Amino acid sequence: MTPESFGIHGLPLFAAAALLVNLTPGPDMLFVIGTSAARGRRDGVFAALGVGLGCMLHIALAALGLSALLAASATAFAVVKWIGAAYLIWTGVTMLRAVGGPVAEVARKAAIGVADSRSPGSAGAARAFWQGAATNALNPKVALFFLAFLPQFIAPGHDGQALAFVALGLLFNAGGAVVNIGVALLAGAARDRWAGSAGSGRVGAWLRRAAGALFVALGVKLAFSSR
Repeated sequence: MTPESFGIHGLPLFAAAALLVNLTPGPDMLFVIGTSAARGRRDGVFAALGVGLGCMLHIALAALGLSALLAASATAFAVVKWIGAAYLIWTGVTMLRAVGGPVAEVARKAAIGVADSRSPGSAGAARAFWQGAATNALNPKVALFFLAFLPQFIAPGHDGQALAFVALGLLFNAGGAVVNIGVALLAGAARDRWAGSAGSGRVGAWLRRAAGALFVALGVKLAFSSR
């Protein structure tokens, strides 16, 4: 079986373009960096996997033709956009308010190697996963991107257009997951290095403030974006 038998053409060009798009810093990558820098590489990796899940939702909606609704309806686009913006801003404000509180104290103890039975552990990773999924799923521009980008590599009139759309979407999403996980590991490694230095508690607090401010800025940017 060849890509052409599925109605896919220009696969090498698609792979190159998808790689460049995935390497370009955007809201998803910045969210992963902020999560990993503020909470550690584990949460960062789970945030990256969550972004991949949100992307799967957009692929499914686009293959079913529902993403066309966002492209055609200004109201539908605005509703999803404002929900996504509110979620990002709420996440950022929550992180800013947590600095100096119990959550920050747990992070400080973890940074200096002190065991704490109250550490969120897997609960924190799960929270990062679903936050990443929501951040991507509630960004209507991702749906419009798939709707505009993927059909360029699908033969017009082919019987298996929906299958080709899903296949290209999965390839794009796999590449994005690899990039975002790599970014999470790099940001987490930088955080671990800073955590071992003097004044790591202050550094951790400032990283959390920076991440919170970043998420608020992403929310504001999404709120004022247009189709």
